[in-house]
Amino acid sequence: MPDCSPAERAVRAMAATIDEHHIELTTLDRAVGDGDHGENMRRGFDAVVAKLDAGTPDTPGAVLKLVATTLISTVGGASGPLYGTAFLRAATAVGDIAELDTAAVLTALTAARDGVVQRGKAEPGDKTMVDALTPAVDAAAGEHADVAALLAAAAMAAEEGAAATEPLVARKGRASYLGERSAGHRDPGAQSTALLLRALAQAAGALSGAA
Repeated sequence: MPDCSPAERAVRAMAATIDEHHIELTTLDRAVGDGDHGENMRRGFDAVVAKLDAGTPDTPGAVLKLVATTLISTVGGASGPLYGTAFLRAATAVGDIAELDTAAVLTALTAARDGVVQRGKAEPGDKTMVDALTPAVDAAAGEHADVAALLAAAAMAAEEGAAATEPLVARKGRASYLGERSAGHRDPGAQSTALLLRALAQAAGALSGAA
């Protein structure tokens, strides 16, 4: 896809990652939720790719908005509204700028995290995607040479945050119904968040290496 914009490449990378890991995500969700997180996310990103195939928006913000509206309309359960809010807040935060630098990416990640917190009323330690997003934002706020380095740091922190949800007792969402039995299982939303951030980091790294 030589004519893809960086934003489109990043979104397609996220879609490919979800497709690759959807069974893993569904397996995690079977332990603490409805057992459909992976399939719901794959359906949503498949729809995103179909819309990109029909025509890519002109700016990174417009691409993010396309992702947001598509996920909201196609992803079931809590994931659609939460991820939709994250991408929509990120789109609003970056506005109509033509290219995302480190400051813009940090602004977008922060806005996405804040949107999820507001929508889901969750905080770190509740065993949700916030446990991956918050350390990712904190890591992104450090000094970074470029967008690829920023996203790599964010992805690593998100992966550590997702792993750290395993011993937690869920305080939000369907998993909270299990009480103490939710401990010992990784939160699927935190894991999908970590996977998406890793895909973004790899896409940015590939672009940086090609430059």
